[in-house]
Amino acid sequence: MEQSLAAGDAAGADAVLERAQGEYGPKSQVQYWMDRGMTLHLAGRYQQSNELLQQAEDEIERLYTRRIRTEVTAFLVNDTELPYEGDPYEQVAVNVLKALNYALLDQWEDALVEARRVDHRLNVLADRAADTGGYRDDGFARYVTGLLYEATGDLNNAYIAYRRAYEAYGANQAWVKAPAPTALRAALLRLSDALHLSQEHDEYRRQFPDTVWRPVSQERDVAHLIVISYNGRAPRKDDQFIDLPLSADALKLVLLTKGVTVSGGRDSRAAESILYGLSGQVVRVALPRLVPQKTQVVAQEISLAAAGGTFSATAELGQNFTTLAEKSLSERFASLAMKATARAAVKYALAEGAGHGARAAAGKDTGPLIGLVVGMLAKMVAVASEEADKRSWRTLPDEVRIARLSVPPGEYELRIRSRSSTGQPVGHEVARTVRLHRGETRFVTQRVVP
Repeated sequence: MEQSLAAGDAAGADAVLERAQGEYGPKSQVQYWMDRGMTLHLAGRYQQSNELLQQAEDEIERLYTRRIRTEVTAFLVNDTELPYEGDPYEQVAVNVLKALNYALLDQWEDALVEARRVDHRLNVLADRAADTGGYRDDGFARYVTGLLYEATGDLNNAYIAYRRAYEAYGANQAWVKAPAPTALRAALLRLSDALHLSQEHDEYRRQFPDTVWRPVSQERDVAHLIVISYNGRAPRKDDQFIDLPLSADALKLVLLTKGVTVSGGRDSRAAESILYGLSGQVVRVALPRLVPQKTQVVAQEISLAAAGGTFSATAELGQNFTTLAEKSLSERFASLAMKATARAAVKYALAEGAGHGARAAAGKDTGPLIGLVVGMLAKMVAVASEEADKRSWRTLPDEVRIARLSVPPGEYELRIRSRSSTGQPVGHEVARTVRLHRGETRFVTQRVVP
């Protein structure tokens, strides 16, 4: 899938995922619908993308009332036994992507429905979040909804969305590492002026003295192009195993095993399960570890060329999914660690109990041997079954860059150039013809994988 995306073949990437649906399993269907929702979006199949994203959203809502039996099974085995419902930022991204799909289909009323769902989801999240420093609002999601409201002429709701986007960018700046885009600041100046909010407008002019903007009355005579670029790959999750020896000999075994195996590999995990089971004195705890896959893109230039001249803009960082994933995991890590440790202790106790039970059931002659074998096998299973939940929305990008250009109506050649820190081109240069009409807002999206 990643090879197809890197080659610019979104349709090929989607075909790979479609064939692999069975590999996701029944407990990871939300993950499958999310993954394919993005590849279908990139392939230009916006209606099909929304159909799968809607299934993901419906299942997420249903999973809020999870069965207790599933929780018990997950506690006794591992968290992959739980149905996947996505992190909060992924759930918000579902509605943002649906809104963009509708905008790309020119179905603006449906896009606004999704904008309102984004607002509702974020409001609920803010009410539930206990830590004010955590993910409780989303500047990029709010910014996109503001663009949708303004595109349909709803300036009041657009201004509210822009204002809340600016507040969210500011509140999350310490960890999300995405400042408010310049175009968002211009939007606040533009709409506070149009809505005659004199006090707010004067305050924004004081805060953004260098921001160039023009009144809404002038914006109606031009066309607007919103370019959204999905860059890089979302971070993946790996297992990190903490092996707790219960004796000095077990400590020597753990140190020796770590010295001769590549920890985390399938073969090493099998070998460790056997050795630790034979020892009977090692408890394994598995926790997820985030592995960033940062994009090479550090700059993107957007140009619109026509006979009357060339217009250009620089795409700015709007969303950093890697930092969102890091924040989400760090907020849950303490509870995950406590749960994993308790689960490992229960598994060990059950394995000990199985050995004692088998010994008592077999009688005096064969009891000790059978109890020993059953106990070792049970402890092997306990170690082998320990696994962290590594599921995530894998087709999300590392980051999203966004640009807004306002130009005279007409036909243009659109070019998007992505460059690395050394100034070298990254990915494939986008070149296409777009026709923009007076007063129109058009969205264009692209994906750059490296």
